Amino acid sequence: MAHRFIVPEVIMSESSPMNRRAFLSKSAAVIAGGAVLPRTALSYGNIVGANDRISLGHIGIGNRGGDLDLIASKLKSSHHVEMTAVCDLWKVNREKAAATNQGYYGRSPRAVQHPEELLMMKDIDGVLISTPEHSHSPLLKMAVEAGKDAYVEKPMGNVLNEAKAARDTVLQSKNIVQVGTQHRSEPYPQAAQKIARSGALGDVSKVEVVWNYHGPRWRGRPEVKEIREQDTDWQKWLMTKPARPFDPQMYFEFRLYKEFSSGIPDQWMSHGIDLVHWFMDDHFPMSAVSNGGVFAWHDGRENADTFQTLLEYPKGFMVSYSTSFGNDAPSFTRYMGKNATLMNLGGEGSPRYQVVEEKGTHEDDADIDEKRGSKFVMLPGETGLPPLGIDDLSLEHMANWFECMRSRQQPHASVHEGFAHSVACIMSAQSYWSGKKVYWDPKSETISESTPARA
Repeated sequence: MAHRFIVPEVIMSESSPMNRRAFLSKSAAVIAGGAVLPRTALSYGNIVGANDRISLGHIGIGNRGGDLDLIASKLKSSHHVEMTAVCDLWKVNREKAAATNQGYYGRSPRAVQHPEELLMMKDIDGVLISTPEHSHSPLLKMAVEAGKDAYVEKPMGNVLNEAKAARDTVLQSKNIVQVGTQHRSEPYPQAAQKIARSGALGDVSKVEVVWNYHGPRWRGRPEVKEIREQDTDWQKWLMTKPARPFDPQMYFEFRLYKEFSSGIPDQWMSHGIDLVHWFMDDHFPMSAVSNGGVFAWHDGRENADTFQTLLEYPKGFMVSYSTSFGNDAPSFTRYMGKNATLMNLGGEGSPRYQVVEEKGTHEDDADIDEKRGSKFVMLPGETGLPPLGIDDLSLEHMANWFECMRSRQQPHASVHEGFAHSVACIMSAQSYWSGKKVYWDPKSETISESTPARA
């Protein structure tokens, strides 16, 4: 029966949908009102420096960077923070960020072009990093070496040696680093994770993640026609990549070019596989094999618009991750156990989870689906189902970082979790481009095309 899937502090029931706007407003109100979040349940009054203002600097303020600035501003009173400095190589983004944050805080932040300038500022406590993927790890390493706490967008890295160097630098420091896989801090995934970890599903042999979208994702950015080379620093933007002539399309649509991003793995799979690692308590795949191609949008992109990868994990289960940009068929995730299936209905970020008991087989009973008990995962006090998707503006993850900056506890998505999802995505991308199955050696922390020796 479905009631046996209930775990402490999680309610499962049949219910009607909750209005999406009401859901988001309620979540924002709870956080902004100062509600205590899990793992860092410490009263500000009992923390040394609790009354000190957290001074923030932000590196790389494009579309996602603007979201992070908005999120931080919504926490300015409850968590006593202020954006003190902003940094972007492109003059237009830099000036826009300065004006936007002046509106948020009533005074203009310092605006600088280069990350080194911001990292030299001694009054900056924490740095937000939301630059293109290829610079996440190098900038995280630089920020920590400068003595700053950091919030770095996902993926934490897409070059293994760079991700490893950033992780090692963080671990050798006392800095607090939060990686931007924000769903770890949201209440419904937290409730579902408790169910996955409770044993209620039985032995899980397969996890399927299918997230779709109909459109030429990441192509057609208007900034391509707006930027002038003299208004940015192209060589600094390239970071660790070889020099080449200025390319405004590559500058803004970098997710389509394999040297700077793997596209679907870096952007979408990083979220999906991070949730799998968290739910299953298994963090590095043993192997990965991928396939796909440009089947929907023949617009000069290098990275696949249709992608699938299969990963095997040490605990004995397989993960299938799949995305198509040529069709918006309903997205879902399912954890398939011998006792029950944990379903997430909707795409990345959906808070709607359902547990369906495993009972009988279709071979014995063609109508077995109608006889399987099912319950939705609810939070205490909720009466309506959450929506099938939310935007990327939830406050909990940023709030968790601020709280950990004060308590010096580890945040929900530490550098360990960031490195793990980076490895899975790097392996999947490497397999795609090589056309070969690849393996992870946990001892040497390397990826190869041959099975590593097992102890």
